[in-house]
Amino acid sequence: MSSSADHPSPAVSAPSLTEVESHGVDRIPDAERTATPFDLFRLAFGGANTFSTCVLGAFPILFGLSYWQGLAATLLGVVAGALILCPMAVFGPVNGTNNAVSSSAHLGVHGRVVGSFLSLLTAVAFFSLSVWSSGDALVGGAHRLFGLGRGDLSYAVAYALFAVLVLAVCVYGFRFMLFVNKIAVTSASALFLLGAVAFADDFDPSYAGAFTDAADPATAALFWPSFIGAALIVLSNPVSFGAFLGDWSRYIPASTPRRKVVGAAFLSQLATLLPFLFGLTTASIIAARAPQYVDPAAPDFVGGLLAISPGWFFLPVCLLALIGGMATGTTALYGTGLDFSSVFPRLSRVQATLLVGALSIAFIFAGRFGLDLVRSISAFATVIITCTTPWMVVMMLGYWTRRGWYDPEALQVFNRRQRGGRYWFAHGWNWRGMTAWWVSALLGVLFTNVPGQFVGPLGDLAHGVDIGLPVSLTAAAALFLTLLRLFPEPRAAYGPAGPRLARTVDVPVPPITGPGALSVPSATLRT
Repeated sequence: MSSSADHPSPAVSAPSLTEVESHGVDRIPDAERTATPFDLFRLAFGGANTFSTCVLGAFPILFGLSYWQGLAATLLGVVAGALILCPMAVFGPVNGTNNAVSSSAHLGVHGRVVGSFLSLLTAVAFFSLSVWSSGDALVGGAHRLFGLGRGDLSYAVAYALFAVLVLAVCVYGFRFMLFVNKIAVTSASALFLLGAVAFADDFDPSYAGAFTDAADPATAALFWPSFIGAALIVLSNPVSFGAFLGDWSRYIPASTPRRKVVGAAFLSQLATLLPFLFGLTTASIIAARAPQYVDPAAPDFVGGLLAISPGWFFLPVCLLALIGGMATGTTALYGTGLDFSSVFPRLSRVQATLLVGALSIAFIFAGRFGLDLVRSISAFATVIITCTTPWMVVMMLGYWTRRGWYDPEALQVFNRRQRGGRYWFAHGWNWRGMTAWWVSALLGVLFTNVPGQFVGPLGDLAHGVDIGLPVSLTAAAALFLTLLRLFPEPRAAYGPAGPRLARTVDVPVPPITGPGALSVPSATLRT
């Protein structure tokens, strides 16, 4: 059985932008892999170079940090998040499919649904944050420019506008999304740089925050919980791309050096310092000039930004909202629709995208107008990332122990409604990877501490510091490697070079059976 990088076919020209993408999560043929690491950079950066990232960038100020303390927390969160994220880019070129399908190798043929579920939750959370923040900015800017009313109808129309535009791009697929992000990266970056001009005179880097020498002991004791909490919220943004990187990198040729793919993913997140610093800087100005908008009990970054903006910057704010909402929405929604076309085989990629889009839009409207979930989205995102990160750890350590070798046909068993293969393990479940994931995710949630929104049963053990993510990361790595040593996987799951660090056992592997399967004796599946 050959690996995914064998015998690449000659490349062909890329399809038209207006041609609806036909591929689901099936392996992309070598001849159609015409993307480059720079395309991956543009998609990952474009999806985060948005207004919603500015909102996340404002959290250090909302948590009471000074400008310089907030800058340190932001740098820590972005760099740490980029380091956690970037290895997840390699699965796409290696296997020609998305990361949830690639996880079959480590969680089992059926266990791969964990990645699909996590990607759905992540997409809904960050798509909602994007639509809410961009819609509010669009309505607020239009109100200041044209006197548009700020009632529920205006917000509903703005949200619906974003939803329709995002769905249209996602239905057309990867090429059209790449085209939109090419425009978004350049235009949004230019508008953020224009914002530096707009607020230059008002910016004071000496903004002191709440943790000054004059702070009372109770306030001073909250510094580290606030600093770590702010850094973790920033970190959640790059980590949120973990389930989606394979959706875009699968179009990169398998022969592309891994360092270039990983480097593109890492640099794409470092580039997001542009919107993060815009959010941090403007939030410090808002805190000094209009502090009512950064009240922790009822923060309103968008309203504060409009309150301090010069009149000529209202139109750029509206453009940022429109461009950013589309970029984030498409990168979040595209991959989830793609993956659910395999979870529900009766649905095509387009139908699955429309279904997931409809569910996300329903959540957006219910959360904004019915349940008032807007202020809880940071806690929702934090918990999702705490559960997603151990899944990523299992994937990355699995890649390392397998020496980057995979069987592309065995990865597609679930999607084709077949049975057997190298990754069948115990009735389609690899309990080693599954156990490492769910135990670590549960521990992370138990230690999560988002003040005023969600505090896990063990969340106060670190004196208010949110250590949920570090706990889940460490536990996942230790537990997965321990299980691989104590309970060896089948030798056939590893390539010709054998395992790294892990142990194996030589047992027969069931042949792949079912629709379209070739009858292959199990003995031939021994590597």
